[in-house]
Amino acid sequence: MKRAFLGEFEEVVLLTVAILDESAYGVTVTQAIEQKTGRSVGFSTVHTTLQRLEEKGFLSSKMGGATAERGGRRKRFFIVTAAGRKALLEVKQVREQLWEALPPQTLQLMGN
Repeated sequence: MKRAFLGEFEEVVLLTVAILDESAYGVTVTQAIEQKTGRSVGFSTVHTTLQRLEEKGFLSSKMGGATAERGGRRKRFFIVTAAGRKALLEVKQVREQLWEALPPQTLQLMGN
């Protein structure tokens, strides 16, 4: 079976879309990443990553209705697909296996 490989930022974006559920679009994803990670990210970086994840089949999108607050423009909402959920679970399993394999002394601070 082919395993899905995600870059670190792709993983963060995909997780954030999953967390936001039906309210995930470019701005909310960007804001949530900044809030949860303390990391400053550009909207264009997030937008490009959302598009790439959609091309890979990990996300799907649909257009929302036009709103006056956006000057009549519509929002593109993203949701995690079955393939995206599978990719997230695989990444989680790999990370857990790596953490479990880490010798305890590796993370001990000097002098403790």
